[in-house]
Amino acid sequence: MLAWRITRVIVHIWIGLFICAVVFPWSQSGRRVRLIRAWSRQLLVLFRVEVQILNQPPDSGAEHTEHVMVVANHVSWLDIFVLNSVQPCHFVAKADIRDWPLMGYLSEKSGTIFLARGKQREVRRVYEGLVHQIQAGKRIAFFPEGTTAAQGNILPFHANLFEAAIEAKVPVQPFSLRYIDADGKLESAVDFIGDMTFVASMQAILKSGKITVELHQLPIISTTDAHRREVARAAHLSVATSLGIEVLN
Repeated sequence: MLAWRITRVIVHIWIGLFICAVVFPWSQSGRRVRLIRAWSRQLLVLFRVEVQILNQPPDSGAEHTEHVMVVANHVSWLDIFVLNSVQPCHFVAKADIRDWPLMGYLSEKSGTIFLARGKQREVRRVYEGLVHQIQAGKRIAFFPEGTTAAQGNILPFHANLFEAAIEAKVPVQPFSLRYIDADGKLESAVDFIGDMTFVASMQAILKSGKITVELHQLPIISTTDAHRREVARAAHLSVATSLGIEVLN
């Protein structure tokens, strides 16, 4: 059974590679968005992950919120596809994801912006590109913790990239993600921490039962006349409160 499920995932990834290599070059941006959303939703189905959107404001749901910078806590590589299943974004991600087998190529072709950690010049280059892309109407998302954290924990939010939202004059839309099992408990199989490889993570998730990811859409944070550290603190507090995690000042 596990071998069959792994095979289905691999086939789906190859379908994604075909779409990126053959279909994307001939597709307008609107069609690309629809393809990314549909592909991400099917990937979650294969992993038996169901997305439940919570706190969605009337008439301004997650699927229709534009001209914002999206941020969220970071638990797993699945987070990207959870958010893409609702509204595809251009993600800022650590550069080593580009080297992942197959998934690295898919991430790059779907618009992921790769950032080398610890290189200030690289941060500046990415930051300037983000401002232009936001102003051009693209939906940008990043995980301000900078890495994944086990569920039940949240790391400090790095403030640097929040400056792009301030300069582009768009608000920040925070989300919180929490993965739970059939009993409503935190699902540890999705934790992607330490030296765990992508393949080992994929197998752990496939071996688990049905997973529900609670995607909380939180109140938008204004960036008008704000400092990036203030916005980062506000986003961190909003996400932590949603997850029931106490933040020490």
